[in-house]
Amino acid sequence: MKTLNIKNMVCPRCIESVTRVMDDNGFKIRSIKLGEVVIEEDPDNTQLDQLGASLKSIGFELLSDKKSRIVNQLKSEIIKMIHYDDDLGASDTISSRLSQNLGIDYSYLSKLFSEVEGLTIEKYVILQKVEKVKELLVYDELSISEIAYKLNYSSSQHLSRQFKSTTGLTPTEFKSATHQRRLSLDQL
Repeated sequence: MKTLNIKNMVCPRCIESVTRVMDDNGFKIRSIKLGEVVIEEDPDNTQLDQLGASLKSIGFELLSDKKSRIVNQLKSEIIKMIHYDDDLGASDTISSRLSQNLGIDYSYLSKLFSEVEGLTIEKYVILQKVEKVKELLVYDELSISEIAYKLNYSSSQHLSRQFKSTTGLTPTEFKSATHQRRLSLDQL
């Protein structure tokens, strides 16, 4: 059994795509989640190179060094919390949830993330939250206040200030813009 870490897995469709690549390369998947695949086999270097090339051809990257794997796991956890969990407003802080979910001290995670990515975990969380706000604004199903509550902002004003400082537009301006600019999650 071997665990493989894969960069740029950010959504359920990514899991489907990686599953297909694993199947096409003859690997039996034991489990798969954002950023991680556990396979039955222990592949040799040739098989890993071939798998890496197949993954790269569809926009993914097989990670090999420990620091990159940890940062990738961290990004996957943040994406999962902000984009797919409905309990972002839970009493635990994001830092304590990340530390608990990864089993690594937050101060180490924070230092490592900044070293590898060139930005803080907090800034990355803000970027992810802003992308989620953009998504929810485009869907036009929730008010700004409801979005602020859903994403655990202290107020709609706080959300608006953070949104404007990140995008240059207020949420209302973004919503009424004819060409709304959303980024794919792996570009953040």
